[in-house]
Amino acid sequence: MVTIIILDGLNYAANLFLVSVGLTFVYGVLRILNISHGALYALGAYMATWLTLLLLKVGLPDILTYFTLLVGAIIIGLVFGPLIERLALRRIYGSDIHIQLLLTYSILLILDDLMKLVWGTDPLFVSEPYSFIGMFEVSGILYPWYNILLMGVAVVFGSFLIWLVRRTRFGKIVVSVIYDREISAAMGVNVGLIFTVAFSIGAFSAALGGAFIAPTIAVVPGFAIEVVVMAFAVIAIGGLGSLEGAALGALIVGLARATSIHLFAELELVVIYLIMVLVLAFLPKGLFGEVEERRI
Repeated sequence: MVTIIILDGLNYAANLFLVSVGLTFVYGVLRILNISHGALYALGAYMATWLTLLLLKVGLPDILTYFTLLVGAIIIGLVFGPLIERLALRRIYGSDIHIQLLLTYSILLILDDLMKLVWGTDPLFVSEPYSFIGMFEVSGILYPWYNILLMGVAVVFGSFLIWLVRRTRFGKIVVSVIYDREISAAMGVNVGLIFTVAFSIGAFSAALGGAFIAPTIAVVPGFAIEVVVMAFAVIAIGGLGSLEGAALGALIVGLARATSIHLFAELELVVIYLIMVLVLAFLPKGLFGEVEERRI
């Protein structure tokens, strides 16, 4: 039982991390709480499912379905990331938080209707990536290898993002823009381009989570609401703007949810929000929250 709880917790944490790390990265750079992040998650799921079904329809090998999942997330990140940032968000930098929330919520509604227009309201199913690599036995219970793959995707992407921010020239430029936008611009940094790239990375992260969770669920309108609400709980616990906080917060929420489902199913959501309340009561900025405000 303990082993299954841990595996289920890590699996849910992996999905939550892919969503929340993009959300917290965008906030860290752009200082915007992006409500439309949930729509990007759903778009990733829809695009990946559609591409995978198209691949299977023409008779290509099932192993290529993992490639189409990744391609679906890349397409969403490259197309919708720059589009949303340049056409909408760029106009409200520095605006009141209420303006940001209203605009990004409006984008969420627009994208939700767009998905219905393109893919309709009927559920989309694609189970081949999930079933292709089979199962393994743990504690006398069959467990899917695909869940381990999802954990691996989260670890690889999270490690890459932390390396990108902490160890590369781009990361140093991002940090300089976060701390002082005006000085960075005066030194020749293309701040607008940095914002576009940062938001596109966040969009890709959300789409990646949606793409790789798609083979385990039925992709239907509105399915992403619950996971995005949980993602906000994750970044509240971990601390807004912290990549490490997103990882730890996702791990805490994932393990707490798995434990409650297996032992006290009726307390599933109560346990998560109770943890959030306790953390914020003693650490209002979260476990890895900033000590002081940073200026852009």
